[in-house]
Amino acid sequence: MTTVVPGRRTRRQSELLDRLLSLFLEQGFSRFTLDDLAAELRCSKTTLYALAPSKEQLAVEVVKHYFKNATAQVESAVARQTRHDRRIAAYLNAVADALRPASRTFLDDVATFAPARSVYERNTRIAADRVRTLIEDGINSKTFRQVDIAFAAEMIAHTMQAIQRGDIARRTGLNDAEAYRELASFVLHSLRLD
Repeated sequence: MTTVVPGRRTRRQSELLDRLLSLFLEQGFSRFTLDDLAAELRCSKTTLYALAPSKEQLAVEVVKHYFKNATAQVESAVARQTRHDRRIAAYLNAVADALRPASRTFLDDVATFAPARSVYERNTRIAADRVRTLIEDGINSKTFRQVDIAFAAEMIAHTMQAIQRGDIARRTGLNDAEAYRELASFVLHSLRLD
């Protein structure tokens, strides 16, 4: 078995992670064995072991890869906006866009596999902190009405966590991407000056 060396990935490894991510987003990861993945990707198990020493750790690496890519896309969407109201809408809508390709199977696999769930939870907390900053910037620029920033951020964070846990999907029928779109609309309309 090849030892995993932390640090930069080769181009081939990055491409393999992208292919694994596409596969996992569509079909989840719990049902696959390493043999299945090697056959599906037409590579050796040794090649997969170069990414992670086990199937479980490979799933975590792919989930991390997903969030790394999603964060770059989300921040790029925010950077294109100059108005504070458009920045917060761009942020939450970009999160929705990033979640759109994720099947319910993938999200359920993440939710039921503690190490992958931990990655999602950490990224949800980071996203909630980012929304808090965007709200604060909007209030300071007088684009948003004065609200208790800590309360608004906690309310949004709890909603984001409920989306991440699948509670919103179960209670409303909205998938995660749709729920983030609704959250963006709600937040934007509730913060705007009259």
